[in-house]
Parts: sequence; structure tokens; C-alpha cells
Amino acid sequence: MALPSTFRNMLIVLTVVSLTSSLALGLVYEYTKGPIAAARLAKQVKAVDEVVPPYNNNPVQEKFKAAVPGTSDSLECFPARQDSVLTGMAIRTFSSKGYSGEIWLMAGFEKDGTIRNLIVTDHKETPGLGSKMTEPRFLQQFLGKNPATFTLKVKKDGGAVDGITGATISSRAFCQAVQVAYETYQQQSHGSRP
Repeated sequence: MALPSTFRNMLIVLTVVSLTSSLALGLVYEYTKGPIAAARLAKQVKAVDEVVPPYNNNPVQEKFKAAVPGTSDSLECFPARQDSVLTGMAIRTFSSKGYSGEIWLMAGFEKDGTIRNLIVTDHKETPGLGSKMTEPRFLQQFLGKNPATFTLKVKKDGGAVDGITGATISSRAFCQAVQVAYETYQQQSHGSRP
């Protein structure tokens, strides 16, 4: 025998379903947050390893936050040291001016500020256009360059960077993220905390 359809019965059923769903979602979150955090840490360690000069410290354990000059933002800095001497630094940087949102990079610098390597860690740019910023063909033009003498702007804006055809906004955002990382590195390497 079915219960009569009333507002009270619908409210009870809806409440039970909502509570059950909330409990299930909470349990899934608790069960997966450890593995997700471990995967994020492994991705971060790999990115740092790929962008900094040789080191024998633990840059991830020594990471610190540094203020971005002229803004209220801060970036994570990972100092690479060889026998306690700074050899370079990885900086997790971003630009919010991408075509489809934020672009996140890991930028690695030699001690003198030369770009050692760049890795795009996260973006939502258009596949086949802005996403080409992850390709070696685009990234190679930055490697071994020092932003003190290499203008981090696309050629269309008077800089030295060959932008991605059809993705000038993404190219500009990428350059901006690298420029912010470089300025932060300069501030840290010449400041009190290398």
C-alpha cells in the first residue's frame, strides 16, 4: 500500500535523500583527499626537479611564499642549493589574463636570473591554439635567456617572443607569468631571503 502523496511525505523523502547524498559525498572526500594531496605533491616535486639547476637540498621542504612586486599576490618559491649555496630557484607563477582563465607555470632560474626551464602546470586554453604554449617549439625560445636583456613580450608588442599564431592573448599571459616570476626571483635573490 502506497503512502498518500503529501507535502510532508515529499519533504521527508527529499531530506533523507539529501542527507544520504551529503554523507556519501563527505565520505568520498575524506577517502580521496590523502591520495589527491600526495599526487599534487608528486607533481610539484617533479616540476621543481625539471626546472632548477642541480641541487642537494630539498627545495620543496624549503619553499616559501614571496610577495609579487606591486601586487597583493604571493608566489611559492623553491630555492635550489648545492652545499648550502643558492644555485637557482623554481617559482610557481601564474597569469589570470589567459584567454580562458588562469595559466600556471613552474619557472626555473639559474643563479644569475637566466631562464633554465619552464613547465606549464595548469591551463584551460583552447586546444590547438593557446594550448600550444606547452609545446617545445614555443618554450625553447625562452630557455637560456635572461629577462634582464630578453624582453618578455610578444613581438607584436615590441618584445622578443614569437607569439602563438591565433593565440596572442595566451602568449601575452604566458610572458606576463614568466616576467612576474623573474621579478620575484630578482627580489628574493637580491633580498634577505635567497
